Amino acid sequence: MLRLPFVLLANLLIGLRLLLGLPFRLMAVRQRPAWVRFRLVGNLPYRRRPGPRFRLGGPPVEPATVTSLEDFGRALKLLAADPKVEGILLELEGLALADARRDALLTLLSDFQAAGKRVVSWSVMVDTSAYPVLGAADEVLLAPMGRVDLVGFAAEATVLGEAFGRVGIHAHFARRGDYKTAPELFTDGTVSDVQRQTLETFLDERYAVLVDALSRDRGRTPEEARALIDAGPYSAKRALEAGLVDGLVHEADLRAHLGLEVKKDEEAPVPTFAAYLATLAIPPVRWKRLRRKPRLAVVDVAGIIVPGSGGAGRFAAADTVVKALRQAARDPRAKAVVLAVSSPGGSALASEQMLEAVKRVAKQKPVIAYVDRVCASGGYMAAIGAKEIWSAPHAVVGSIGIFQGKFEYGDLLERLGVRSTTVTRGENAAFGSGSRGFTPHERAALEREVEEGYQTFLELVAQARGRTKEEIHQLAEGRVYSGLRAKDAGLVDRIGGFEEVCRHAMDEARVSSEDFELHRYARDARSRLSLLKLLAAAAHPTSYAFCPTAWSLGGFGTSGAID
Repeated sequence: MLRLPFVLLANLLIGLRLLLGLPFRLMAVRQRPAWVRFRLVGNLPYRRRPGPRFRLGGPPVEPATVTSLEDFGRALKLLAADPKVEGILLELEGLALADARRDALLTLLSDFQAAGKRVVSWSVMVDTSAYPVLGAADEVLLAPMGRVDLVGFAAEATVLGEAFGRVGIHAHFARRGDYKTAPELFTDGTVSDVQRQTLETFLDERYAVLVDALSRDRGRTPEEARALIDAGPYSAKRALEAGLVDGLVHEADLRAHLGLEVKKDEEAPVPTFAAYLATLAIPPVRWKRLRRKPRLAVVDVAGIIVPGSGGAGRFAAADTVVKALRQAARDPRAKAVVLAVSSPGGSALASEQMLEAVKRVAKQKPVIAYVDRVCASGGYMAAIGAKEIWSAPHAVVGSIGIFQGKFEYGDLLERLGVRSTTVTRGENAAFGSGSRGFTPHERAALEREVEEGYQTFLELVAQARGRTKEEIHQLAEGRVYSGLRAKDAGLVDRIGGFEEVCRHAMDEARVSSEDFELHRYARDARSRLSLLKLLAAAAHPTSYAFCPTAWSLGGFGTSGAID
C-alpha cells in the first residue's frame, strides 16, 4: 500500500496538467491538421528502446521520428478514428528493417488504409529492402534529385582455405552432414554447390516476395515487375518514367502538395503527431495504475553463442543468458518468458547449457521462443527448450549439425623462424596442439566425438519436437530452412510477429494479453570478450554448432537483440 499515495499524487498532477492545458487545446481544436507526418528511420524496434531521461549534447531528434512500431500502431489507430484526418505522410530516411519488422509495419499501414485513410510516402533515396514500404502508399513521391536503388538481392559466400594455405595455416575439421558447410569457410578454396544451392533457395523466396509486392502495389504483371528490378537502379527521372513513383516533389513543397495551407515566405513542414495531439481537447493519457502491470520477461540470445559471461552485442555468452533466465524465473511479476533468438549458433557446449536453463524455466512458467531473423544450429538448440517456437516467415532456421576441429599453424611458425618440438605421453596428448595436424589416432577420436555430438543433437531435437531420431536426421545434417519451410517441416510451431508472440505468451500464462509490460533481463552486460580470447578458444578442438548461411544472407552482422 506504500504505492497508493504516490500513484494518487502522480494521477493528480496528470489531471491538473490536463485541466490547465484545456483552454489552450480548445483554442487549437480548429487548427487540427488533416495530414500528419511521420519519419521512419533505421531498424525500428518493436517497443520503444529505453534511453536517457535528459539529452546532453548531440544532434536533436527530428520530432516526427517514429520511436517504435508499437507507438506507431497506437498513433495510427487514433488517427484512423478521427474523421478530420485525411491521411499520413511517411518520410523514409535510411530505413533498414528486418523482414519481420517490415511485414509488421506494412500490416499497420494496411489497417490504416482499410479505415478509409490515405498514405503518401516520400523519400530522397530507398533501396531494395525499403522500397516495399515506400511503394505500399496510395501515392509515392521522391525528391527530384533522389534515387531508387531497386536491384534485387545478393548473397556472398566466402572461403578462406586457399588464403590460409598461402600464409601457412591449415584447418582440420570433422563434420556431420553434407549441408553443414561451416568448416568449408576455413578448409575449401571454392564455394561448394551445396552452399550455393542453399543461398539460391533463400534468395528465390525473398525475390518472389519482392516481385509480388511490386506487382500488387504498382499494378504490374510478375514479368513486368522482374523487368523493373533488372533495370535498376533508378534516378528520380527514370523512376518516374518507369512508374515506380508517382511524382517528384521537393521536401519544402510537400505541404502544398497535400493541399495544406502555405503561408507566404514560410516553409512550414507537415504537422507531426505531437502537433496533432496538441489540438485534441482530451488527448490520450496513460494514468498511473494502483497495481503494477504483470511482466512479460524477454531474454535475448543474440549473436554468436560463446561460453562465459559478458559478450553483449555480437556475442551471446552462455553464463549471461543463463543468469537472465534465472532472474526471469525468480521474478514473481514475470508471468511468461519470450526467448528472443537471433543467433547463427556457436559453441555446442554453451548452446546446450542455454537449452538446459530454458527447460528449467519452462517447468515454472510458459516460455515461447521467437525467431526474428536467424535461429540456426546452436541457436536452434537453445530454442527447442521452449514450449513453442515461433518464427518470422523468412528467418533462417535449422542447421541441425555439428563440427569440430582446429587450426594448424606450424608452417606459419616455420616461415617466421619459430621452431618447436612436441613431446607427448599418451596417444592423444597433443590433440589440441596447433603446431601440427591430427595423427590417425587423434583423427579417429575427433570423428568419434563429432558423431556422438551429432547424435546427442538429434536426440535433443527429437525429444523436444515429439519426433524420432530418424525423422529429425532426415531434416538435419546441416539443412537450413526459411521460417515457412521450417513450419512445414515441423521444426517451428507457428509463423507470426513479435507482438503476436508476446500476446500469446501472456495468454498461455492466463493473463490479459492487452495489459502487460515487457521487461528485459541482463541486457546491459558489457562485453568482456576479446578477439584474442576467441582465437585462443578456436585453437582448441571444441565442438561448434554454427551456420554460415546466416552470415552470407546478412544475418551474421545484424543479429542484434530483438527489441
